[in-house]
Amino acid sequence: MANANAIPVAGGGGDPNYGAFMERFVLPPLPSSSSQQQLPLHGLTFAIKDIFDIAGRVTGFGNPDWARTHAPAAATSPVVLATLAAGATSLGTTVMDEMAYSINGENAHYGTPTNPRAPGRVPGGSSSGSAVAVAANLVDFSLGTDTGGSVRVPAAYCGIFGLRPSHGLVSAENVIPMAQMFDTVGWFARDLSTLSRVNKVLLPLSDDAVKQPTQVTIPMDCFQILGSLDDRTYQILNTSVAKRFGQAIDNRNLGDFISDNVPSIGKFIADFSESELPSVPALSVISHVMRGLQRSQFKANHAEWVNTVKPNLGPGLRERIHEAIASGDNEPLEEFQAIRAEFKSALAALLKDHGILAIPTVPGPPPKVGMEAAPLENYRARAFSLLSIAGLSGFCQVSIPLGTRNGVPVSVSLLARHGADHFLLNVAEQLYETLLDEATRAWAS
Repeated sequence: MANANAIPVAGGGGDPNYGAFMERFVLPPLPSSSSQQQLPLHGLTFAIKDIFDIAGRVTGFGNPDWARTHAPAAATSPVVLATLAAGATSLGTTVMDEMAYSINGENAHYGTPTNPRAPGRVPGGSSSGSAVAVAANLVDFSLGTDTGGSVRVPAAYCGIFGLRPSHGLVSAENVIPMAQMFDTVGWFARDLSTLSRVNKVLLPLSDDAVKQPTQVTIPMDCFQILGSLDDRTYQILNTSVAKRFGQAIDNRNLGDFISDNVPSIGKFIADFSESELPSVPALSVISHVMRGLQRSQFKANHAEWVNTVKPNLGPGLRERIHEAIASGDNEPLEEFQAIRAEFKSALAALLKDHGILAIPTVPGPPPKVGMEAAPLENYRARAFSLLSIAGLSGFCQVSIPLGTRNGVPVSVSLLARHGADHFLLNVAEQLYETLLDEATRAWAS
C-alpha cells in the first residue's frame, strides 16, 4: 500500500502554501532494486489532485459531503504508484473544484488557491491546487486530470506547462470518474525537462523519434476567439514556426475545415451562427457536443449519489451539476457520437502522422476572482470552443507558457494526433526557445 510509509507534515493551507494543499504528508519513493539515484524521477517532489486514490485515505473529490460519505480507498492509483516507483516523493494532496465540474478553480468549501502568477485572478480548475503547487515552487511537478480542460486551463492561468495526453493512454484506474469518454490523467511542470522526465515514466514508450513536423496549422479563426489579437500570440506562433522549421504554415480556418469534413454538424450549425461572442460556429457545435456527452456520463456516474446525499455544492457549480443530473433522454446522444467519430477522423486527416495544430489554450487572461456570472459564462463558452478540439477528438495537447504580459500569464497550445504524445513534446522542445524569443520581441515593440 502506497500510504504505508506516509509521514505527516505540518501545514496544509495558509499563505505559505498558497492554499494549494488539501492535506500535506510525505509518500516516499517505493523500494526499488535499482539505486535510488538511477531512478528517472529521483530527487523530484510532486503533488496529487484529490481525485486519485491513495490506499488507506479518503479521496475527497473536492467536496466535504463526498469525503464524509466514502470509505478510505482500498488501492492506490497506478499512476501514483508508477511515479513513486520512479523515485519521486509526494508531498500531499491538492485542492480541486467540486466533483471536477469547473474550469475556474474556486472552491466554496476549501477556498480558492492563490494564483502565484496573477494574484486576484482564479488559478483555473478543476486541478487548481496541483497547478498552484507547481507555479508556487512547492513541488517540482504535479498530477491532475483533464476532462473538459482541467489541466490545460490551470496551466495557462498559472503560467506553467500542462500536458493532456492522448485519451486512454494513461491509466485512469483508481481515479474518480467524471466522464470516462473524456477523462484523462495529465500533469504540470515549470519546465520542459521535468515534464519530459514525467512523460517518459507515465506514457507508453514510443519509437517515434521524429522531431520536425511535416506541417503546422495555425488557424486564424481560433485566434479570433480571443476577441483581440493584442497579445500577439498569432504573430508569435507564425514567426516562430517559420524561423524554427522553415516551412509553409497552413492558416486555413479550422471552422471551415470542420464544416466541410464533419457532415453531421450541419443540422446544429444554425443554432450557433448568430452568437454575439467572438466565435467560430463549427467549434461552438463541437463544444456543445462534448459538453452534452459529458453531462450524460456525469449523470450516469453520480446522479444517484447527488440525489441521495443532496450535497452542499458551491454557487455556479451547483447549478451546472443539477443541470447535468436533470438532463433527460431528449439529448441526441447518437448524433453527438456520430459527430465525435467524424470529427476525430477529420482531425486525423488534417494532422496526419506528424502534423501540429497550434491554437490559444484559453480565450484570454484568467478571470478575476468572483467575476460576475454573465461575463464568466461568456468566457467559458469561448474557452470550451478551444478546449473541445482535443477533448472531443481525444488528441494530445500541451499548454506552453510564453511569459507574463500586463501582469497576466500568456500561453499557447500545440496538439498532435492520438498516440503522438512523444512527438508532440519533441516539437515543443524544438520550438520553445524560439517562442520565448519572439514573445519578448513582440511584446517589447
